[in-house]
Amino acid sequence: MTPSDSVETALERGRREINAVLDEEVPVVPPESLYRAARHLLDAGGKRLRPTILLLSAEALADVDPGSRDYRTFPTADGGHIDLLSAAVSIEIIQSFTLIHDDIMDDDDLRRGVPAVHREFDLSTAILAGDTLYAAAFEKMLATGARPERTVRALSALARTCTEICEGQSFDIEFEKRATVTSEEYLDMVELKTAVLFAAAASLPATILGHDEAVDPLYGYGIDVGCAFQIQDDLLDLTTPTEKLGKQRGSDLVEGKRTLVTVHAREQGVDVENLVDSDSVDSVTEAEIDAAVDRLESAGSIEYARERANDLIVRGTGRLDALPDNEARSLLEGIGEYLVEREY
Repeated sequence: MTPSDSVETALERGRREINAVLDEEVPVVPPESLYRAARHLLDAGGKRLRPTILLLSAEALADVDPGSRDYRTFPTADGGHIDLLSAAVSIEIIQSFTLIHDDIMDDDDLRRGVPAVHREFDLSTAILAGDTLYAAAFEKMLATGARPERTVRALSALARTCTEICEGQSFDIEFEKRATVTSEEYLDMVELKTAVLFAAAASLPATILGHDEAVDPLYGYGIDVGCAFQIQDDLLDLTTPTEKLGKQRGSDLVEGKRTLVTVHAREQGVDVENLVDSDSVDSVTEAEIDAAVDRLESAGSIEYARERANDLIVRGTGRLDALPDNEARSLLEGIGEYLVEREY
């Protein structure tokens, strides 16, 4: 089995584990319209990257083979057991909550190839669905059965993560109105908006399992690979066909959203605001996006973004030296590389 095959196997196992418990963990109960909306993006699929990272981090810390232990009775450092799957579901629920609200703020039509929640239902129901998921995530983290002091620390970390995600989203909105944004400001925003949830996924197992010495290295790993993930997303928005991407290619460019690519291009003197003539996602053509991508490539901005993402992955995977040398750690390293090699 090649390393890439191993990563794909781990990701598929993580997807199966999360998908198998969604009916139980996020049931559709009255009022059904609210919970159908809450489940809409969860049911639409997704890679389940963050909960998979959480499961692998726990397996690396416990020094057990991936998939060999029951996640509902996972061993802690002091000989006890916790419900690790509940923590993984908590992370995926947070991810879904952020996507619902992100689509509302961006007024996007599609997510994961299906109508955004506020399009499929309505704006008020979408807001309530996101809020419901936010609350449910804390309930799931409470249900791990970890020792009380570890649970309190985990809940504190999760609350801080949610606050930072909101801060990052606010910066993202602010950047759209500013004349200039530096590359470092952009990366600081991405760390808050995107990477902190990867960091929580990677480091929370160390907290609830009792491996305190590994919290900081795993958190740093999550920050680095999370930033790289977002940079790759920025690149994919420009290079991946619409039908594969699940939304209109080049939508970030048309909507004037700051990305590392466009921030760098502006620094090279490119008139980013006029790269495309269309002023809406509905009217932009593939030819316009192709021409814009050519201009960004000529400015060296796409290659610059790729290099920054790769540098982050090297730094992030290097932090895993603090973990036992085992298969789960190797898979975490492989996932880091996968994040900047994926095509959707």
